[in-house]
Amino acid sequence: MGPLERGSFGPIRRSLIAGVQGRVLEIGSGTGINFPYYDTAAQVTAVEPDSSMRAQSLPRAAKARAAISVLPGDAERLPFPDNVFDLVVATLVMCTIPDPVKALAEIRRVCKPEGQVLFFEHVRVNRSFLGTLQDWLTPVWKRICDGCHLNRNTLQLIENSGLAVLSIERYYKDIFLVAKAVNRKVVNKR
Repeated sequence: MGPLERGSFGPIRRSLIAGVQGRVLEIGSGTGINFPYYDTAAQVTAVEPDSSMRAQSLPRAAKARAAISVLPGDAERLPFPDNVFDLVVATLVMCTIPDPVKALAEIRRVCKPEGQVLFFEHVRVNRSFLGTLQDWLTPVWKRICDGCHLNRNTLQLIENSGLAVLSIERYYKDIFLVAKAVNRKVVNKR
């Protein structure tokens, strides 16, 4: 992924994350590739289930401008109270989460009402040749790429989760997209 990060993905990540404010949660932070882009966040909490990736991310967390804490955990069972984060970031991670519906419900739970949720993901293409190729490659791809589903319709999952998608930018023949959403939910005050 190094060449893609240096050539194409880095600017997409920078554009998505630069300028975020408040208390931020990053889902599946991996090796911390996003950490240098958190220029203005008050605090970033990064959750990553893989201990090896967490260890690799620590030097990037230490060098980042924002205060970043890296914690073990997975998106389907976030260890945080309700309505605690101003913003949630997920980049190239929804494809590997075993239960993305549950993960999106957890994202909504921990994100404040009207909080932003930012995604940079690859998705199944709605063109017959490319979509069929993604379907065909997915069983093998999942085995060699840590469970990545090339053909997951992540945008549809996001839209079905109750998040309100505000904007979508598509890249590389619609294989990748950036979606900016808001957590429209009502909180019962007791």
